[in-house]
Amino acid sequence: MIGKDTLPAEDEFDRSFKSLTDHAPFAWQRRLYMDWFQHGRIPQALDLPTGLGKTSVMAIWHLARQAGAPLPRRLVYVVDRRAVVDQATREAEKLKDVNADLRVSTLRGQYADNRDWLEDPAAPAIVVGTVDMIGSRLLFSGYGVSRGMRPYHAGLLGADALVVLDESHLVPPFERLLRTVERGQRGGDQGHRSIAAENEADRALIPSFRLLCLSATGRTEADSDVFRLEAADREDCVVRQRLEAPKRLTMHAVDGAAKPGKDELARALADAAWDLSDNEAAASTCLVYCDSRDVAEKTKKELDKLAVNIGKDATELLVGARRVRERSEAEKRLEALGFIAGKADTAMRDGPAFLVATAAGEVGIDLDADHMVCDLVAFERLVQRFGRVNRRGCKAAEIRLIVAHGPKPAPKKADKPTDREKREIVAWEINNAAKELLGKLPDASDRGGDADAKISDVSPDSLLTLKRHARDDACLARQIADATTPVPLYPALTRPLVDAWSMTSLDEHTGRTEVSPWLRGWVDDEPQTAVVWRTHFPVRPSDDATEEQNEFFRAAPPHLTERLETETYRVFDWLLARAKTVLKSHDVKADPTDAVDESAETAQYPPLGEETVVALALDHRGAVSESWPLSELINRKGDDFQKALAGRTLVIDARLGGLKDGLLDKKHNETPVTADSGDRLDGLDPGFRVQRSQADEPPPDRTVHSFVTRRSEEGEPTEFLHVQTLANETSRSVAANAQRLQEHLAETAKRARALGESLGLPEDYRRVLVLAARLHDEGKRAKRWQRAAGAPDFDHDYAKTTGPFRSNELNGYRHEFGSLPYVERDEEFAQLSPELQDLTLHLVAAHHGRARRPLIPTLGCDDAPPTALQARAREVALRFARQQERWGPWGLAWFETLLRAADQQASRDNDAPKGAD
Repeated sequence: MIGKDTLPAEDEFDRSFKSLTDHAPFAWQRRLYMDWFQHGRIPQALDLPTGLGKTSVMAIWHLARQAGAPLPRRLVYVVDRRAVVDQATREAEKLKDVNADLRVSTLRGQYADNRDWLEDPAAPAIVVGTVDMIGSRLLFSGYGVSRGMRPYHAGLLGADALVVLDESHLVPPFERLLRTVERGQRGGDQGHRSIAAENEADRALIPSFRLLCLSATGRTEADSDVFRLEAADREDCVVRQRLEAPKRLTMHAVDGAAKPGKDELARALADAAWDLSDNEAAASTCLVYCDSRDVAEKTKKELDKLAVNIGKDATELLVGARRVRERSEAEKRLEALGFIAGKADTAMRDGPAFLVATAAGEVGIDLDADHMVCDLVAFERLVQRFGRVNRRGCKAAEIRLIVAHGPKPAPKKADKPTDREKREIVAWEINNAAKELLGKLPDASDRGGDADAKISDVSPDSLLTLKRHARDDACLARQIADATTPVPLYPALTRPLVDAWSMTSLDEHTGRTEVSPWLRGWVDDEPQTAVVWRTHFPVRPSDDATEEQNEFFRAAPPHLTERLETETYRVFDWLLARAKTVLKSHDVKADPTDAVDESAETAQYPPLGEETVVALALDHRGAVSESWPLSELINRKGDDFQKALAGRTLVIDARLGGLKDGLLDKKHNETPVTADSGDRLDGLDPGFRVQRSQADEPPPDRTVHSFVTRRSEEGEPTEFLHVQTLANETSRSVAANAQRLQEHLAETAKRARALGESLGLPEDYRRVLVLAARLHDEGKRAKRWQRAAGAPDFDHDYAKTTGPFRSNELNGYRHEFGSLPYVERDEEFAQLSPELQDLTLHLVAAHHGRARRPLIPTLGCDDAPPTALQARAREVALRFARQQERWGPWGLAWFETLLRAADQQASRDNDAPKGAD
């Protein structure tokens, strides 16, 4: 492996690259390293055809960093939300297999976040995530992230990070957002107040944020910082083979009425795919792309009919809105059918196989097939689809692609088209422009003929040539623009917006808005709802428990591994159908408290009743906004109910069923496996456990929250749901091993010192970090806190106990607020400059993310009179404003992560089994 501070020759790079990837580098990969990365230079974009290994950027970055190149410590690889098979994570894991010091985390898909990237800000890490997961975290609004942890995530993504945006042409608003952050971090933001530190010296202390866009279709600006293939790069035989991979396209008009419906289109797609398989005679693979999920489902049914003699296992459906647990199973199935690139030899079929896919199979998934049939969509999407056929250029058989198209849609009232009809007409005009553009590609046959009979060459090289000509031909460039999905309108990023988002401690803020328009623009998408099934439901008969429910979901929040996200109208139809089915079943009782068997088995699953609450809606904060008993679901009005579901996370009692193969199914009655049932969804750990127990049973170890599900007639609790949380920022005080306060403070200071040295912080700032670490938890000395934490004895002060933690005894007390007077009285603190004192106090106040709002709570703190406490709280708020102004939102958040990381590292050490290394 390459040593530090060396600039290796080409042969040394080749050897190191091969040791990481198991194959020699292409010429373009070597050039990207030698001319760019090893010097700390990053191009604006890589504009390369699909199939040439753009994910190798991770390996090139890793080798350059090992050689001492001044590149960010974290590489954040962003893919579009529709991707299913996480190729990028597998590539990153290969690097980790060779170098164990590299941390790899994924914020989506089957590789749910293992939090490795959060543990050490000084360690090299690769983070893979979707546009929504990464973008929301960067803007202090992380989906599925607690308010206290949002600045932590933002700090690690907004500083010392290289964001690699794959398929950047799909999300122009997000690309523009990232570019604005990159330029703004350097001190200027298109006329707005800078989103970085105030002066150059302070900006130099914050590690840089950089952006690299990857695109195979090219909306990329044509300037000198775009990295493209050069003539020498094509001399590689493998590159040439992939560029010239034969792909022969024909256009097919769909027969039927003036406006072919979904049934006609589905039959046309299925028939064309079946014909390409030579009526089951050939052992081939065929991709069938459909723009609509409804058409995709109908097409699969049509193919199942045609393939009746070879069995339904010859066809597979790949759509979005599938639970992560079932996504991993789908990947295994695609590999078995021979659709994963480079794994055709593992296929388990000797006959034809068909994969029907929506946009979920267009990007971010390494599919490879012999043939393809699809409906007509915009040009950039067609390019993606073509790239999933003969991907490596080594298919021996004739490769054929068919694009089905229909006539221009006609509105029912020609003079008064509806909004939907207008959108359909606009979409058809874009798609038709794509059809005309395809007609300009070279003829792949020896004969002429009309446009519909023409066989076009859609190899990567042919498409690349078209793009190259467009750079010099304004007319052709306009044609490509007309055939491409228009960039949606999107809002500008301003400092006041970022400041509002960064006040993460506030439940609500009048200046804070949903971040989605900054990620994807203003798009006319259907409202979405996420659905989560739970075995243990935090409800009890005839009692308002909303605040307790909120605490419960803060301790056991919906996790990526258990979410299913789809259109709200689908959830609405499905939920009502399931409610009607369950209400008709003989298991439902009029009164859920009748004839309850108190045995241990049935206590886990009490019977459903008509008034049993089976659905809870969580808002964007994770708080319960509404709840519905079983009988009430079928009486809800459609429009009002859909509004209540839109943009929400719907938590469903698992006994309602309705999940099959990871998709919503109105007729499926089986109870699904859930994240809180102890099965971990095939090893994917949500980070919490839920256990039901009776009042006479002791709570499990490390319980951080207990929800009362039943009470006696006298009002005493008789049954609980206990949440056991694996150590995280919100539950660090409950640990596997009790630890005295002084020991924890000393260990945190030791970790802070090492972290400051690893990051190369100037000596003054190392002192600040160590001092804040040495004093950050002094407020835990308060007797109120010791009682709430369940301290083993009151002769010593404890930082960690084995729980349970009784938060109600705190009366709102925040120990970080109580730590501030200890800091101000410290002798070493008095020796700091006023500016460094200000930063030290802020780091202590914010080490649980609670000091990012106008006023920190003073409740429960009794170390000073109320007027003095109010003055202290005001100063916390003013200090946050001063530090935010000085360092910028991401710079300040990055500083906060350093203390919080040291604190967490010390806590993990304490959690380790005694005697472990």
